[in-house]
Amino acid sequence: MWSNVWDFVWVFFWAFAFIAYLFALFSVIGDLFRDRDLNGWWKAVWIVFLIFLPFLTVLVYLIARGRGMAERQQRDATQAKQAADEYIRTVAGHSPADEIAKAKALLEAGSISQAEYEQLKAHALAAH
Repeated sequence: MWSNVWDFVWVFFWAFAFIAYLFALFSVIGDLFRDRDLNGWWKAVWIVFLIFLPFLTVLVYLIARGRGMAERQQRDATQAKQAADEYIRTVAGHSPADEIAKAKALLEAGSISQAEYEQLKAHALAAH
């Protein structure tokens, strides 16, 4: 099938280049739809050029709008991280006041000693 090793290397190189191009193309398309500053007509123009001159358009887009593309991606990543952190905070545990109130209820019920209560209180305040 392969006449020599260089044919394999050549096919491997072009496969890598094609996959890299597809990643760049989908990044540009994703960025076009993510950009709120660019109006619909300009997005349509970019898409038309991506259809008819895809390689050149991707190259021009990355040169002309690469910095803004990186900034939008950074902003979206920061917002996603903040949303994930907020969600984790809401489901992960209780506030220190809730934990201290539970420990106080255990103390009043006689389930724990005063020393254990102080230890739980210190742990609740240190954890948050």
